[in-house]
Amino acid sequence: MSLDIGVEHVGDTATISVKGDVTIQTSSLLRKELKPLFASEDTCIQVKLDSVDFMDSSGIAVLVEGLQWSKATGGKFILSGLTPTVRDVFELAKLDTIFDIKD
Repeated sequence: MSLDIGVEHVGDTATISVKGDVTIQTSSLLRKELKPLFASEDTCIQVKLDSVDFMDSSGIAVLVEGLQWSKATGGKFILSGLTPTVRDVFELAKLDTIFDIKD
């Protein structure tokens, strides 16, 4: 299993594009790319999930951790492009009311 992650910086926004399944085997790669952004000059972090077909609880945990980091640093944390399968997981767990989710 692999996970492709790209990071782009525009102004004060960092956009992370994720491609692949975010599982117990790959979620640490997402965390490794995400964590340093909260110590950077970026005040907004957007995670694009339009190429993620499956996410397990470990992937959700990384995103919850990202949300906590953003609140601690006063920044924005946005999820975008959730596929129907991933969106269902967020809705079932009622996380769609906690995260800032953009289409």
